[in-house]
Amino acid sequence: MVLGIIGAVALVHLINDLIQAVLPAIYPMLKTNYGLSFTQVGLITLTFQLTASLLQPWIGFYTDRHPKPFLLPVGMLCTVVGILLLAVVGSFPSILLASALIGLGSSTFHPEASRVARMASGGRFGFAQSTFQVGGNTGSAFGPLLAAAIVVPFGQSNIAWFALFGVFAVFVLYRVGGWYARHLALFRASRGLQPTHGLSRRRVMGALAVLALLVFSKYIYMASLTSYYTFYLIERFGVSIAQSQMLLFLFLGAVAVGTFAGGPIGDRVGRKLVIWFSILGVAPFTLLLPHVDLFWTAVLTVIIGLIMSSAFSAIVVFAQELVPGNVGMVAGIFFGLMFGIGGISAALLGHLADIRGIVHVYQLCAWLPLLGLLTVLLPDTRARR
Repeated sequence: MVLGIIGAVALVHLINDLIQAVLPAIYPMLKTNYGLSFTQVGLITLTFQLTASLLQPWIGFYTDRHPKPFLLPVGMLCTVVGILLLAVVGSFPSILLASALIGLGSSTFHPEASRVARMASGGRFGFAQSTFQVGGNTGSAFGPLLAAAIVVPFGQSNIAWFALFGVFAVFVLYRVGGWYARHLALFRASRGLQPTHGLSRRRVMGALAVLALLVFSKYIYMASLTSYYTFYLIERFGVSIAQSQMLLFLFLGAVAVGTFAGGPIGDRVGRKLVIWFSILGVAPFTLLLPHVDLFWTAVLTVIIGLIMSSAFSAIVVFAQELVPGNVGMVAGIFFGLMFGIGGISAALLGHLADIRGIVHVYQLCAWLPLLGLLTVLLPDTRARR
């Protein structure tokens, strides 16, 4: 296992998602400055998430067959341009353009970086995937905190400071791309792997469909928190923007911890068990959340973040084991699903919040984790490995 390479792609994932997290973190400021509705706020998320999601499977599919190490730094350059544009925009359409560029950067980064982490894993696929993923979750947690410290008090133009992180990430990815290019033999060896699970094609496709539905339930609920949690806290409890950002940071920090735990635990006890616990196990807490005070809201969202986030690494590695040799495409599909579902649901939930109120959104979304019951349909591949 090449820990330095895994650490490098995890670090850049942190930077990538930190920059992305600036966007939802400044939604309250953008909403006030430009007189946006909740529906328009949702459309910003939709633009970013769809750009980030639609290209990912295709990039993964293409690079599974034709590896392109240079895409790693090029993708981060798109993110840098997007964040610089976001610092100087003055209209709603230009905000959408900046969001699209940031999304484009993500769509090229995630499939390739996920493959590099797997190549460097030495067989500890869950550990490598969760380490890579926890970098992104940590960045998502610190993004709102830095936005509250740098952007909210001093204005939109200070978003440009985040481009410095992006430039550093371009340099790191240039070095990682060099390692990737020198170790393409590992990539070509992985392309020749054959399935060892003994499942029919129909059973594999059914399992992938179940995994997709589980991602669906997980990320609609996650979108309700990442995009609208601050608005919920402000409306229901009357907290300040800065206080709401701190509580969002607590939730996203819990997501980072849970993500890291899910991979190694899945390596030891089996990924199906982790998926069971992560999605269905969180249902009692989501159902209780809309009915408690501010203190217990903070406590419950931390518990929800810890439990729910542990599933994603297990889901991705489970899917990669079902279709070996297609690491980039599988990563692209599931990261794409994550972004796409998050974007579409953010837009729909924003529209629902305009019609019925933000509290109703959380009352409705609380039932989504019950879809975790679908985990019973997943095959048990652990005994066959």
